[in-house]
Amino acid sequence: MNRNTACFFGHREIENKNELKEKIKQQIEALIVNEEIYIFLFGSKSAFDDLCYLATTELKQKYPHIQRVYVRAEYPYISEHYKNYLLESYEDTYYPQKILNSGRASYVERNYEMIDKSCVCVVYYNSEYAPKSRKSGTQIAYNYALKNKKKIINTFN
Repeated sequence: MNRNTACFFGHREIENKNELKEKIKQQIEALIVNEEIYIFLFGSKSAFDDLCYLATTELKQKYPHIQRVYVRAEYPYISEHYKNYLLESYEDTYYPQKILNSGRASYVERNYEMIDKSCVCVVYYNSEYAPKSRKSGTQIAYNYALKNKKKIINTFN
């Protein structure tokens, strides 16, 4: 675990985007200032991830030392061209080797990786959003973070 690292995960669909973005931005700034968090791990595939990325990128203007890291769940091996493309938006990117043969579970395993490497998880989780017929990826990640006693900041509340 890195004491200077936070990750983001949440539902694909979100409500009140503008209001939520400001809330996220305040939470991230508090992490930077009060807890010396400067590495932020991002996944993909959700509107929440997108909002967190926008908020963190805006704060990078004020705190240029922070790092945005894209943790890939796809494409274990990428070309230099694609890597350079990603590095236009992030300071780093990597694919966790332990998820190499995860198949459909690669996103779950990627989220576990981000949680394991973080001391704080900024999430957007509402149990009412979770499907009743199966577990959602956000629900699985949330329960994993709880089980591993991570500090969780739920921006849904």
